[in-house]
Amino acid sequence: MPHVSVLNTDVHYEVDGQGPGLVLVHGVGGDADKVFGNVVDHFSSARTVVRPNFSGSGRTSDDGSPLTLDLIAEQVTGAARAAVTGPVDLLGFSLGAVAAAAVAATHPELVRRLVLVGGWAHSTSPRDQYYFQTFRKLLDADRELFKRFAALTGFSRAALDGFGHQGLAQSLADAWPPPGIGRQIDLGARVDVRPLLPAITAPTLVIGFIDDAMIPIEGSRQLHAAIRGSRLVEVQDQGHMDWFADPTGLVKLTREFLGAG
Repeated sequence: MPHVSVLNTDVHYEVDGQGPGLVLVHGVGGDADKVFGNVVDHFSSARTVVRPNFSGSGRTSDDGSPLTLDLIAEQVTGAARAAVTGPVDLLGFSLGAVAAAAVAATHPELVRRLVLVGGWAHSTSPRDQYYFQTFRKLLDADRELFKRFAALTGFSRAALDGFGHQGLAQSLADAWPPPGIGRQIDLGARVDVRPLLPAITAPTLVIGFIDDAMIPIEGSRQLHAAIRGSRLVEVQDQGHMDWFADPTGLVKLTREFLGAG
């Protein structure tokens, strides 16, 4: 169970496979296993796949202070450097995409290629502030309602119908969310990486989801517009987390991009 000390935090990360480094960064309420457990095997035969848990998730521990983007970016950086020698490819999802963008901007020597999935550049818009405030209020008031809201905004209608009545009932019985999710939501509400994005020099693929009601597609478009030379792929008929059930489309896009050039 590898750990690394970063800025007075004890960062837990998972490592699988061997070869060039590929670092996968989860989002709010996720962790190394929940988000990327069904992705690892697609890459570990030819890659050293590193999955850090930033503060609030997994076995990573800290003093419980409010989270900052600088902290989680350094946690990702520390895990990458502890697990792999030399530059890595970096994929971040949701808040993990924000953290990955910050790593690429502040540690350009570390990042060979960058993939940002379902990310966004800032949370200053009225809609985004309203969303994160509602998310946090539901978490504090009623965890079942919070989980229902997360499912309804995180998955497309087709995905929810595919789970069926039994699958949705099972999701309500799951132990999720983790205790640290409130701090992660609070950080999500404060995101603004617009000053950092012009500093990204790594070739970048931005992947957004047309039917994303949690982090709307405009977030991916903002990232693409601000990162020089980036490529944007807008995935049709998918919500923010639909790919959890079947990651093959995301894996294909990632493989094609990382193998290019």
